[in-house]
This record gives sequence, C-alpha cells and structure tokens, in this order.
Amino acid sequence: MIRAMKLDNRDLQILSILQEEGRITKSELAHRVSLSPAACWDRLKRLDQGGFIRGYRAEVALEKIAPASSFLVQIELESHQAGDFQRFEEAIRAIPQVTRCVAVGGGVDYFLEVVARDVAAYQALIDDILERRIGVKRYFTFVVTKPVKSAAPPLELLRAEGAEET
Repeated sequence: MIRAMKLDNRDLQILSILQEEGRITKSELAHRVSLSPAACWDRLKRLDQGGFIRGYRAEVALEKIAPASSFLVQIELESHQAGDFQRFEEAIRAIPQVTRCVAVGGGVDYFLEVVARDVAAYQALIDDILERRIGVKRYFTFVVTKPVKSAAPPLELLRAEGAEET
C-alpha cells in the first residue's frame, strides 16, 4: 500500500517559489522558506521523488526568436468510444505545434493551444490533422490577439481548508 505524502505549508512554499523561479539557487530557496540549506534540500528531494515536480523549463520569449501566432481550437469528435479518444490523443501528442491539449466536458471534447508561424501555417496544420482521419467532426478556431495572463496555479489557495499540517 502506498502512503500518500502529506504536504505542509513549507512544502507548498517551496513548490510555489519553484513554479515562478525554477532557477532559484538552493541557498536562496532555503532562505526564502526559512530553512537551513540541508533541510530545504531534503524537502526538495522528497518532493521531487514524490512526483510533485514534473520538470523544470524556461519560458521563452517566442517573439524574439520568430514571428508566431497563437490559436485556441475547440474540437468535437465524430464518435465517443474509448478508442476514438485514444486515437485522437495519440495523434495530437505527436504534433509539436500543439502546445497544450485538454479534454473537457460539456458538448465539446477538447481544446488545443497551437502555435504557428502565421495563419497560413496554422491552416496547413489543421488540413493535415483533418487528413489524418483521427475522428475530428468539427473544429472552431480562435486567434489569440493578446495574451493577458499566464500564471502558475496558486497552490496555497487550492489546498483544502482545514488540511492537516505536518
């Protein structure tokens, strides 16, 4: 039997800081959460080994590299058998321009976030997706005109009220 690891407020502080500042030094992290570097490092290893940290990445300023456009795409599948969802998801995972895919309920099956050089490149991608015959019944495209907010989830606020602290 696997015992669920309980997180205390310090663990949540560590995770919150790492979400915003993945390159923070271990000593600075320890200072910010009022722990010794060794104690902070032990907690960090425990959080990492417990699967609470999926990875570290940089948020790249895409506009400094190349012109790009972002699109949100609403997808509805033709059929709703388990195999249909699996086939669609497997195909979408292999498309690098799809930067995010979430399954949703409520009459729509998926939302995709897509980055392409321009509208023509986006349309070529959609044409390719449709030609793959992965079950897309219909899609609606929304062009992102301006990013307004992109943030890490507020871990302390998501924690259930009255949660046990260790």
